[in-house]
Amino acid sequence: MEGLHLVTAVTDRHRAEKVIRIFNENNVFTTDVVLGNGTASSEVLDYLYLTPVEKAIVFGIITDSGVSQLFKDFKNKMYIEVPGNGIVVSVPLNSVGGKRSFEYILDGQTLGSGDRKSSIFAEREKRMAVNTDFELLFVIANEGYTDLIMDAARSAGASGGTVIKAKGTGAEYTEKFFGFSIASEKEIHFIVVPAQGRNNIMKAIMEKAGLDSKAQSIVFSLPVSNAIGLWQPEQ
Repeated sequence: MEGLHLVTAVTDRHRAEKVIRIFNENNVFTTDVVLGNGTASSEVLDYLYLTPVEKAIVFGIITDSGVSQLFKDFKNKMYIEVPGNGIVVSVPLNSVGGKRSFEYILDGQTLGSGDRKSSIFAEREKRMAVNTDFELLFVIANEGYTDLIMDAARSAGASGGTVIKAKGTGAEYTEKFFGFSIASEKEIHFIVVPAQGRNNIMKAIMEKAGLDSKAQSIVFSLPVSNAIGLWQPEQ
């Protein structure tokens, strides 16, 4: 049974549409875009004959079987391995917050012969898990619902998080899947939590700020190999 990966592509902002198109061509229709800035020193930029540019960071989720072709397309269609053209990395997911979110983020992807998304959710969750002391919750939600999400997370034992603005894509696929539209203006919440408390925190977020709420949150977790500076409240 294959796992899932969060693929992150970083490139110049004017190339963001091409990145999204490559994701779409690989049946990853739901992506989120964050704007940023490069941090290379002037010496490095001079060496590579580059000028400082604004960046776009595009996130998408794909199965094991799709990663290889996706990376191949980035190499062949965007020459991503040429210095200055950007980077693409993938990170394994540990868990997805609910069967409905699982089905939504994989809508359009092939999960292998005979796979039925809704019926294999629990088994896939078990096989995806990587044992770590901490995990990073990745919460994608409509803009303006940070308090709702963080109150839900704190009620289950989380301490705090970080929020960044993002732009969702693939609205037409979202409407097809759910029968109603989801806002394109997004916020991504990063919350580091103890692995043993992950399920309760994800459950609280999905119950109070999930797809049926105004926040319409989707939650998944990533394994954290090392973490320092984390403070946990007294229980």
